[in-house]
Amino acid sequence: MNLSRSFSRFIPLLLLPAALASFAQETGTPPEEAVAESVTDQPDDTELLIQQFEQYKQLLADGVLDEADAVAKRVVELTIRLHGPSSSETAKALSNLALVQHRNKQFDAAQQNFAASIEIIEDVDDRLSSKLVNPLKGLGAAQLEGGRPDLALGTFDRAVHVTHVNDGPHNMQQVELLESVAETNFRLGFLDEAKKAHDRIYALNRRYFEEQPTALIEPLMRRAAWQRRTGHHNDERSTYRAVIRIIEDQANKFDPRLVEPLMRLGESYYYVDNTQSTPYRQPAVMSGEVYFKRAMNIAENDKSSSWSTLAATKLSLADFYLGKSSVSRANVLYAEIWELLSEEEDRLDSRRTLLEEPVPLRFGPIPAYVGAASVRDTDSVTETLLTGTIDVVFDVTSRGRVTNLRLADAKPAEFDDLQRFVMREFRSRVYRPKIANGEPVDAIGETYSHQFFYRKSELDSMREGAQPEPAEAQATEAAN
Repeated sequence: MNLSRSFSRFIPLLLLPAALASFAQETGTPPEEAVAESVTDQPDDTELLIQQFEQYKQLLADGVLDEADAVAKRVVELTIRLHGPSSSETAKALSNLALVQHRNKQFDAAQQNFAASIEIIEDVDDRLSSKLVNPLKGLGAAQLEGGRPDLALGTFDRAVHVTHVNDGPHNMQQVELLESVAETNFRLGFLDEAKKAHDRIYALNRRYFEEQPTALIEPLMRRAAWQRRTGHHNDERSTYRAVIRIIEDQANKFDPRLVEPLMRLGESYYYVDNTQSTPYRQPAVMSGEVYFKRAMNIAENDKSSSWSTLAATKLSLADFYLGKSSVSRANVLYAEIWELLSEEEDRLDSRRTLLEEPVPLRFGPIPAYVGAASVRDTDSVTETLLTGTIDVVFDVTSRGRVTNLRLADAKPAEFDDLQRFVMREFRSRVYRPKIANGEPVDAIGETYSHQFFYRKSELDSMREGAQPEPAEAQATEAAN
């Protein structure tokens, strides 16, 4: 292996100990031989490496990321001293360092070290080694969160290909990777491709769990959540019904596992499926309410139900009533939930989160890109994206409606089409009202800040009086 090529990726971060450098300088020994001689002189390095690695795992589990980062670097140093820079052990150590850097949102450093790990594995094994899957997965995640979904898509696709070569096209290891492929396509706006990835996941799960129907429940719940995100609400309802049928067939119609899919099925009727040419509109009152009621009845009659489950089912029905303007029925339930969450000290945090501040119940997406800007601008070296903000202030009435909405600030101020879009969106929102002492009250002076991205060239054109492509039409398209 070419030492300078691989070691150059991480040598800026991971310098060998000063004693080793001094030894090489005084004796004239090449650094590679100095590493070998230092190992001979330090018989306890293996034990020290084990201790440092255990400390790294504990710090990572405890969420002490800065210290975990420092220890991970020491693990890499020790691994290089013991096994050399071109070893599988060093590749693993670099991946562990990259992992903590990713969690610490140091995405550039994480990408660098995952890439170094991948390069070592390619040289030690080959470009289709099964050892590549985890660092490829990590590299893709760092690219995705680091603002390069275009690169992440290729990385995840390569990881899926490696699993196919090593474990066959129907291996279950690829499920997590396909979920990452779907997420990346979703962020890029490729909704059809995201759906295809989830269809493959579903096919794999059906094949693998054919004789274990209850094992399909969790994959189906994840599938339904994705169908909601992509607006395939008719498919979402079918998926939740499939979950309900499995539970009823394997247990009974009062099984507490039915509570969550019933609530989610009820919520699905808040939305209209626009993915078909003639969307089917089923009345929300007739459809949603029956599922919320059934979930609450199961929770109330099941002695094993926790207070949090009971509160969740009551909230789902109360929020439904509020959305349908049955305010008095909603308020009766909110009062019951307040009392339930006030009975014990350990429930007060939930009360603060769920009831003591307004909670948005019905809201639509606000475009993250305006004008001609898009996520694909990350490919461009010459056209970088700039960040803008739109800040609004509003009140939420005791009936959960937005009032006294006003624009507080907009930077830059030129994107007035997006400002109007934000204002329209907030006027249509429905909130769970603020509850105080069991009673809904008005919430005054709520704030919201929306961040968006734009091209500097387009802003310059607007300031010069040119007429760019209407931003409002593109914002509406992006929201849909």
